[in-house]
Amino acid sequence: MIKRLYNWILSWSDSRWGWLALLFIALFEASWFPLPPDILLIALCLGATKKSFRFATICLIGSVVGAALGYSIGHFLWITPAGEPTAIANFFYDNVFSIESFNNVGNLYDRFNFWIVFTAGFTPLPFKLFTIAGGMFDINFVMFIIASTVARGMRFFLIGWLIWRYGAPIKSFIDKYFNLLATLLAAMLIGFTALALWLFGSGETETTEEVITPTEEVIVIDEQPITEEEECETLDL
Repeated sequence: MIKRLYNWILSWSDSRWGWLALLFIALFEASWFPLPPDILLIALCLGATKKSFRFATICLIGSVVGAALGYSIGHFLWITPAGEPTAIANFFYDNVFSIESFNNVGNLYDRFNFWIVFTAGFTPLPFKLFTIAGGMFDINFVMFIIASTVARGMRFFLIGWLIWRYGAPIKSFIDKYFNLLATLLAAMLIGFTALALWLFGSGETETTEEVITPTEEVIVIDEQPITEEEECETLDL
């Protein structure tokens, strides 16, 4: 089944509508389609090397729209008002990913947010699992879209640049080592960011002690002249 689906994707590389197929495959891969759009992206870039960045842009647009679609599925269509999984959720649990994997992603979102979306978008992790979970666990949508755009853009434009720069000989390298390279690069970026936050966040902040000096209250008594009658009354006492 997967092999036939793989061959079907590749068949679009010889079609004048290959770019449109790439757009929709990238869109649906971010929510439910089982195979990544990289397959068709590589084939299209190899067939028209000068259009590599154009194909990468099309792939990025489809993938980000698909990420928003996956987020919407998780946010609006995953849980019934009674708190039970919907028919759509049960279909995904039975055919796409397990409920355990889904809940594990939810726990990751509680700790990492941006970086977990970035890692899923840039590495070979199943992106659809993270897009739907993002909507279900109600993470910040703007942050989600930014992370998806950065991660997917880096992935697709790196593939496009490699083929534009080196041509057909780079295909075997991409097939064998690209996912490993992407995973290592993502780990390095996360590690460097964590190190920078630790270095800049661990400095001691200087506190200035305020010296409070007691203020003396001066009570001013208005002295009014004593009249002769008041003076006589005072003497009589």
